Amino acid sequence: MDSGFDGIILTASNPVDILTYVAWKESKLPSSRVIGSGTSLDTARLRYEISQYINIDSRNIHAYILGEHGDSEFVCWSNAFIGAKPIKDVINTMKEINFDDLDKIYKKVRDAAQEIIKRKKASYYGIGMALVRITSAIFNNENRIMPISVYNDEIYDIDSDLYIGLPAVLNRDGIHHIVKLNLSVQENNKLKKSAKLLKDSLNKMNI
Repeated sequence: MDSGFDGIILTASNPVDILTYVAWKESKLPSSRVIGSGTSLDTARLRYEISQYINIDSRNIHAYILGEHGDSEFVCWSNAFIGAKPIKDVINTMKEINFDDLDKIYKKVRDAAQEIIKRKKASYYGIGMALVRITSAIFNNENRIMPISVYNDEIYDIDSDLYIGLPAVLNRDGIHHIVKLNLSVQENNKLKKSAKLLKDSLNKMNI
């Protein structure tokens, strides 16, 4: 920062939500220009797994994993769509997938990194692809919605003054705005729980 850096900081190191917050605090840049990879990779894996179940291109799967990039993350099923149709409506009309499969898909995605590390000793390819997608959205000024680690700033009704995985519009200036989803009661409780875990960690660090 002393050299006059005035760009965008993208954090990928884990714990990504905590370290993105630290980078923002230390850099003193606007929160819109300090972001973390968040749950972008988890979301990409989720969409791929769903596409394999129902044999529909993953580009037509619109679903997000939100919250901490960690064990408390969750799938926002209430805002999951296949094309323009809610995923739960699609499930009712297809034999390939049922509601029990959704939980299996989530658990497979959640545990994917640990399984990859166990076999390959690292999970660098996946996060590398996620970072390429994030940086492309910035350089190409895409105004693309991505679930990344962002500063909540009271957009969602959770503990404030923290970074957490939420859907946000990303362009050459960084975060244009956070997308406010209408979460179910259960999902809102999961987001609050996830935020509390992050807040507790930050409090212990006395940042």
